[in-house]
Amino acid sequence: MDTARLEAFTDGVVAIIITIMVLEIRVPRGADFAALQGDVPVLLAYVLSYVNVGIFWNNHHHMLNVTERIDGRVLWANLALLFWLSLVPFVIRWIGEAGFTALPTAAYGVVLGCAGVSYVVLQRQIIAVNGADSRLATATGKDLKGKLTLLLYLAAIGLAFVRPWVAIALYVVVALIWLVPDTRIEGLVKR
Repeated sequence: MDTARLEAFTDGVVAIIITIMVLEIRVPRGADFAALQGDVPVLLAYVLSYVNVGIFWNNHHHMLNVTERIDGRVLWANLALLFWLSLVPFVIRWIGEAGFTALPTAAYGVVLGCAGVSYVVLQRQIIAVNGADSRLATATGKDLKGKLTLLLYLAAIGLAFVRPWVAIALYVVVALIWLVPDTRIEGLVKR
């Protein structure tokens, strides 16, 4: 199978996720900066989430750019990734209602961590279809960056119950690690 439909479908779902995220932001009740104060947690969560969804989308695009073939396993792995990304608006809403408290902050990490695991599974399924000598397999290697990311998410989830702001800081660190597209893949061009 060709990757074009998978990429187009993913693009559409990600666009809907981003639209839902922005629709979850309430309009302040006043016309001054004091009116914005209560909405700061959800605005910060939105910015971080927009960046995170963008990172997944960007790296997904680059990964498919070096993918020759896909199969049903790849399609299901992609759906798993999109499922977890589709929960981002829910956890933003929860943070908006409860603030950066323990459980919503941990749930945010669970959603991002599961999206990260799903991305790794998707990557491995693509490699299984295209072979251990494929461009994606060669580019990702041992994927230390991906493993570090998952460890940081796990640490942040645990820390959310002790110091939610430390967990948020770790989520920001992960976003900063991935803000620049994965250079191992980005430079490869589809044949």
